[in-house]
Amino acid sequence: MASLPPQRAPALEIARPKRTRAQIWAANLAAARQYAEREGHLNVPRTHIETVDGTDHTLGVFIANQRARRTSLAPERVTELAALGMRWG
Repeated sequence: MASLPPQRAPALEIARPKRTRAQIWAANLAAARQYAEREGHLNVPRTHIETVDGTDHTLGVFIANQRARRTSLAPERVTELAALGMRWG
């Protein structure tokens, strides 16, 4: 009879604290600001990942989603992105 290999304990995952939508928006806006200051525009490739303070942000996806959701964004959010040079079309 074949013996079974010893079972290993599952790796412990470090739980990240939940972030509010406002915190997520602020973090993505900081990534957009950093990118705009460095590159001079917000024509971010969809696959681009921006690192801010050691944390990766899927900036390309964020920008594409905001363009698609422009009509449903809060006016202050549209203003914040426009101030960074966001092109909506």
